[in-house]
Amino acid sequence: MSDRKYQPHEIEPKWQAVWEQSGADRATEDAGKPKKYVLEMFPYPSGDIHMGHVRNYTIGDVVARHARMAGFSVLHPIGWDAFGLPAENAAIKSDTHPAKWTYANIDTQAASFKRMGFSYDWERTVKSCDPEYYRWGQWIFLKMWERGLVERKSSPVNGCPSCATVLATEQVIGEGVCWRCKSVVEKRELEQWYFKITEYAQELLDDLDKLPGWPERVKTMQANWIGRSEGAYVDFTLCDADGEPTDEKITVFTTRPDTLFGCTFFLLAPEHPRVRDFVAGTEFEGPVMAVVEKAARETAVERQLGERVKNGAFTGRYVVNPVNGEKVPVWVSDYVLMEYGTGAVMAVPCGDQRDFEFARQYGLPIPPVVVADDDPLLAELAGVTERVRDDVPWTEAYAGDGVMVQSGEFTGLRTGKGGEGVRAVTAWLAERGLGEAAVNFRLRDWLISRQRYWGNPIPAIHCPTCGVVPVPEADLPVLLPMDIDVRKGETLADHPSFYETICPVCGGEARRETDTMDTFTCSSWYFLRYCDARNDRSPFYRDKVDYWMPVDQYIGGIEHAILHLLYSRFFTKVLRDLGMLGFDEPFTNLLTQGMVKKDGETMSKSKGNVVAPEEMIEKYGADTLRAYILFMAPPDKDLEWSYEGVEGMYRWLARVWRFVCDAAEEGGEEGRASSEPMPPEDPAAKTLFRELHRVTGKVTADIERFQFNTAISAMMELTNAAYDYRKATEGGGRDLALQRAAAERLTVLLAPFAPHMCEELWVEVLGGEGSVHAVAWPAFDGAAAAADEVELAVQVNGKVRGRVVVPADAASQDVEAAALAEVASWVEGKDVKKVVVVPGKLVSVVVAG
Repeated sequence: MSDRKYQPHEIEPKWQAVWEQSGADRATEDAGKPKKYVLEMFPYPSGDIHMGHVRNYTIGDVVARHARMAGFSVLHPIGWDAFGLPAENAAIKSDTHPAKWTYANIDTQAASFKRMGFSYDWERTVKSCDPEYYRWGQWIFLKMWERGLVERKSSPVNGCPSCATVLATEQVIGEGVCWRCKSVVEKRELEQWYFKITEYAQELLDDLDKLPGWPERVKTMQANWIGRSEGAYVDFTLCDADGEPTDEKITVFTTRPDTLFGCTFFLLAPEHPRVRDFVAGTEFEGPVMAVVEKAARETAVERQLGERVKNGAFTGRYVVNPVNGEKVPVWVSDYVLMEYGTGAVMAVPCGDQRDFEFARQYGLPIPPVVVADDDPLLAELAGVTERVRDDVPWTEAYAGDGVMVQSGEFTGLRTGKGGEGVRAVTAWLAERGLGEAAVNFRLRDWLISRQRYWGNPIPAIHCPTCGVVPVPEADLPVLLPMDIDVRKGETLADHPSFYETICPVCGGEARRETDTMDTFTCSSWYFLRYCDARNDRSPFYRDKVDYWMPVDQYIGGIEHAILHLLYSRFFTKVLRDLGMLGFDEPFTNLLTQGMVKKDGETMSKSKGNVVAPEEMIEKYGADTLRAYILFMAPPDKDLEWSYEGVEGMYRWLARVWRFVCDAAEEGGEEGRASSEPMPPEDPAAKTLFRELHRVTGKVTADIERFQFNTAISAMMELTNAAYDYRKATEGGGRDLALQRAAAERLTVLLAPFAPHMCEELWVEVLGGEGSVHAVAWPAFDGAAAAADEVELAVQVNGKVRGRVVVPADAASQDVEAAALAEVASWVEGKDVKKVVVVPGKLVSVVVAG
């Protein structure tokens, strides 16, 4: 027995220093190898790492280490998403500067990542708050501006009163709260900067089909957010205050032009630019403006909740329905949103539930124009072209397929899938210049302006003579000043030495833009910078990104399904169109890992259920924590924390340690001479030999499909088989070469999971050449893994009554005979109705009597 003890607190710092000094994990472009780019979403430097970090980055590290051993040239970088509001809030709370707080936390997290043994190429590290990085974010902004993808406009925006800044539509979550601080969001009118992501809406939707390696759930979330709708634009003629038609048109988008004959009122969003004009100085001004003011205090999410009371008021104006010439009253209502469609809606209460409820609430007509095949109304209205009925006996709107009624020349046409109604009405409108077929998207342009300090300055200058002009590329980066005191609420707008400047066009006095960019602009291209991180002439060179990209495996939380992933896809397509790269999508495969929970709750300081990774490392070592976090659940499922589980994992690693040390000590040079032994004849040796190969295949397959928990379970089985072999050969006859082969194989298979321990075992205990992480991943021999015999359970009427051992290749009739012989006493005198053989598992006997 070896007297070497497993001492992770000595082993781990030793090998971390060796790896760092040797640059063992440095990535190089090697045309002679296949490449693999493994990336976890870069962290926000919030302070000490938490168990979510441990899980996310350990998953990526196992994938990267295995890929290197499997012969890939691997890029596995790390960086920090370092700008953002939390740094400002934390700086205020801790009475310091956001930069000081951020860089201190980056140092803390980097030290923890190194303690975990993560195999990053540290020379490629990026920090989004470094001028060397955000300079190129500003450069990309300018390139988008040149291509017409940047727009500055005044519009209602979502404002968070707590964060004191505006939010993109995607950052308003739940029932209208801020995604970060959960404060109720307010509406404001501001001049803002936008990226025109809508220019890429169709491609962003279509290219989801190019991502078979993404979870369907994530692709569905993105498709729903993009929200493509096919329908028609329809022009309604506006009437003047006296009710007479004018030359002015108000256009709506509808997915159901076949229901136009059922339009009995017309709705405008409270923010629609014509609302105030319509009611100014009239008797309708008071009620209408009350709706407008109330809507301004609510979020889009709140206004669209189906169960809420819908507020509305008549404007006194009418529009003319283009299909029947009827004058339709124009109302304003808070459930219509300016940011969707045109801010105007043709209300068809018989076919839309919200319109139905509004009509019932305000006593407006609900004429049926589409009736289901089994509705009694169909018999009454079949063939009726003119409106004879203004109400329905329904309790809710009918939005399904059916037959058009009370719809002029279109009466009798079918609607819905396969029907002609939509196409016929749309064609009729187009022929008369009253409308046209159209596609609409739910996706809105990306609001990137933030009225906060700690962010990437927008490279624009406001000149009273020349207007808004870009900062020249030669003047980049626009540096973020470090002498702003956020504790006093200061922003760039309070800092004359920042905003006072000279117009680059006319040379006159001008004012620098004081908004900073949404931090998601930083995380939308960082994965490209890793490919060429030290380039000071360009964000990256094309040959570098075309070698490494796309990212082969991206790993991160489901909470980024829309914001970060959608924006990253958009940036990639823009940069492709700029000729800077040669691919369409940034991430080939996506893994969204589950949460780490304790006592059934997600770990959080507020709940008092946080387990600090550093404490676990201090007690058990990083390898134990790594292996435990992967063993307790599949990576895409939530994990319930267990101190007993951590202790059990430590004991298993110590058991592996003892076996490898014993095998090395006993085997000596004799064992090393034949580390891949020939198939043995001894039954005990044969079992270990078979397990060695079976587990190799199992671990290989499990790593490739991210089933790390079952991979570790298989290695535990190999450990048990090794100890069983040692016990079976205590009296002599031990094949030392086989035992050593098992020790070497277990060390190599376990290396991606417990890198420090396995490096120590390989180099110092087994005397292996070089690093274990440079050893070629072992091949799997299926024939060697196959069992000569198998043990089958034998059931009689569903209950196990015996077990039988048969040759693995035994014929079915021989297996049946052996099974019946085994349970003869249970079937004697009974009628055997059926015998079912499940190969490799069991034999089921059904008897009667």
